Amino acid sequence: MNKVYSNAEDALKGIVFDHQTLAVGGFGLCGIPEELITAVKQSGVKGLTCISNNAGVDDFGLGVLLQTRQIKKMISSYVGENKEFERQYLNGELEVELTPQGTLAEKLRAGGAGIPAFYTQTGVGTLIAEGKEQRSFHGKNYILEESLTADVALVKAYKADKAGNLIFRKTAKNFNPECAMAGKITIVEVEQIVEIGELDPDEIHLPGIYVNRIILNATPEKRIEQKTLSMEAV
Repeated sequence: MNKVYSNAEDALKGIVFDHQTLAVGGFGLCGIPEELITAVKQSGVKGLTCISNNAGVDDFGLGVLLQTRQIKKMISSYVGENKEFERQYLNGELEVELTPQGTLAEKLRAGGAGIPAFYTQTGVGTLIAEGKEQRSFHGKNYILEESLTADVALVKAYKADKAGNLIFRKTAKNFNPECAMAGKITIVEVEQIVEIGELDPDEIHLPGIYVNRIILNATPEKRIEQKTLSMEAV
């Protein structure tokens, strides 16, 4: 089975449709599958539910899909960098399900592992707990969180072999492995593609069994979301 596709548009063909749920890797602008997101925009699909830690910024990442009104719902943790997101939410144009960051990661990981739900202390006694089952274990209260899966996962990795085995680079790993596991179909954007057997098995972060399609983006933009300089260095 050939997992390598010539470009993002070809990789999405026959896979992405209206009203699907997408799990999109990245933390802020670090480790986002920018080329795949652009291809989703160009496909014109709409009514999407996007599971992602962030919602990008106004002109980059998932922010470009918010601008074109292709997203109807966000399941996210931190969304404070996107003014269009704020505008749509406050005007009732966008559904938002805010989820604590660690809980979001575990919901994706559990979904990929076939675990339907789990108990956590995170959110007990807050708005997060409203409407959720609660139980006490060893004298502590926990809430039941349902796991997350997605129709399609869009993932960014550093290197892949042609079988889809992946290596992530430093903090760009973030939510990407969890999204890859949670997707029924996973499409990965990488900076390097090598032959099968060239990767050291001990260095592989995610096995190719989770990966369906791969595209090459050898020169990603790698924006810095918040650039902070010390005055001593100026």
